[in-house]
Amino acid sequence: RRVVFSYLQNKYAITELFSTVATKVADRPGGYTRIIKLGRRPSDDAEMAFIELVDFDENMAKTEAKKTRTRRSRKSAPKAEAPAAEAPKAETEAPAEEAPATEASAE
Repeated sequence: RRVVFSYLQNKYAITELFSTVATKVADRPGGYTRIIKLGRRPSDDAEMAFIELVDFDENMAKTEAKKTRTRRSRKSAPKAEAPAAEAPKAETEAPAEEAPATEASAE
């Protein structure tokens, strides 16, 4: 812990690392990180990379879940509008049907 603290210098990060992360990667034989090369930075042409822990792919999971939620809400919104549009048509048709019935009884 002291060696890690000398690098991180954040008590909360060390607590999270040793409590949550250590329990997930304890059974893993190796390959803890994923390195994604992003190309070169335009300003100084330095190579850029994204390094993440393999078992902690929460950002990607959250992004996919958000896409699914927005699709569901878009599909449900038009369905809610369609019955509302059909209801006034039914009210308009009902008096029209009653009117011929009263004319037939008057004759």
